[in-house]
Amino acid sequence: MIPVTRPYLPSREKLDRYLDGIYERQWLTNKGPLVQELTRRLEDYLGVRNLLLVSNGTLALQIAYRALGVTGCAVGERREAITTPFSFIATASSLKWEGIEPVFADIDPDTWCLDPAQVGPAVTSCTRAIVPVHVFGNACDVEALEEVAQRDGLKVIYDAAHAFGVAYQGKSLLTRGDATTLSFHATKLFHTLEGGAIVFKDEAHLEYAKRLINFGITGPETIEGLGINAKMNEFQAAMGLCVLDEMEANLQVRAAIWQAYESALQGGRYQLQLRNPNASNNYAYAPVLLSSETDVEATMAALREVGVYTRRYFYPSLDSVDYFGIGTRNRHSNDVAKRIICLPIYVGLTDRDIAKIVSVVERVAS
Repeated sequence: MIPVTRPYLPSREKLDRYLDGIYERQWLTNKGPLVQELTRRLEDYLGVRNLLLVSNGTLALQIAYRALGVTGCAVGERREAITTPFSFIATASSLKWEGIEPVFADIDPDTWCLDPAQVGPAVTSCTRAIVPVHVFGNACDVEALEEVAQRDGLKVIYDAAHAFGVAYQGKSLLTRGDATTLSFHATKLFHTLEGGAIVFKDEAHLEYAKRLINFGITGPETIEGLGINAKMNEFQAAMGLCVLDEMEANLQVRAAIWQAYESALQGGRYQLQLRNPNASNNYAYAPVLLSSETDVEATMAALREVGVYTRRYFYPSLDSVDYFGIGTRNRHSNDVAKRIICLPIYVGLTDRDIAKIVSVVERVAS
C-alpha cells in the first residue's frame, strides 16, 4: 500500500539516547531541558526570534489570537477575522472556538492562497484580524495583505502549518505579520509527534503567551490571569530534535519526488499550484488540480485499485461547513476544493512508486 503520507521516523538510536536522559532526569514537562534546547535550535534553524513551543498547532492559533488581543470581547460585542475557506478546518474552527466569527474571503485561483483583493471589501467595524494561510507552503502575497491590515488597523496571524523552513526574499517567511503559527503534527514535514509553535513579532506578546500556555501561572504561588495548558512535553521535544537533525536529508528526498511529479504532470488536463516566485519550496505537499470533480473521483478510484491512496486536500471548502452558518459561497475556493487531490510524497517512496502514480493520473486524465 502507498499512503498519501507517512510520518518521518528518525534514527531510533539517537531517540533512545534522548529518552534515556528523560528517564534519568525524570523531568517530563513544564519547560524541560529538551523543550528549551529545541526552542533554541529551531530559532537558529528557521532564522526567527520569539518562538514559543506548544502542544499542537490548533492551540498555537488560539494562543496567538489571545496574546494579540483578537479574542476577548465585551458581552454582545461581535468580533470577526477574515480568513480563507481553502484550508484545514482548524484554521476557522479555532476562531469560532475563541468566539471570533470567521469571515471567508475567496482565494486566488492559481496560487490557492487568500486573495488580498477580496479581503479589503470584507472588512467591517467588527473585524479584528486577518488569518491567511500559506497553502501547501506557498507564500501568500504578504505585502498586499499586510497593507490592508495596516490601513484598517488589523492584526495579521499567519497559519503557516505547511510552511516550515520556507524563505521569503532571503528571510524566513515566519517573521511576517504579528504572529505566525506552525503545526508539528506527525504528518508534517517537521514534527514532534503532536505539537506546534508560534513566532511572535514582539517579545511582549511572547511573554504574555508563555503565561497563557501554563494556566496563567507565573510562580509557585502566583497566578496572573486566565490561562490554559498548552505546553509541549519532553517526549515531543525529543522527537523534534531527532527529526531536525535529519531535516536536510528529508528535504532532498522530498524535493526529488516533487520535481518528478512536476516534470511529468506539466500541462494536460491538470494544473499545478502557481508558486510565489519570491519564496522557496519546502516540498511539503504534492497537490494537483484536475479538470473536474468527476476526474478526481475516477483518479482516486483508479489509484486505489493499484494500492495508492490520495486525499482531497482541502475538501470541502470551509464556507460550506454548516456550523459556520455562511450563506454565500466563494467561487474559486469551492471550485479548487472540488478538483484537487494531493499525491503521495514522503521518504521511502520509490521511483517505481512515482512512475505508477503518474501513469494512472495521466491515463485517467487523457
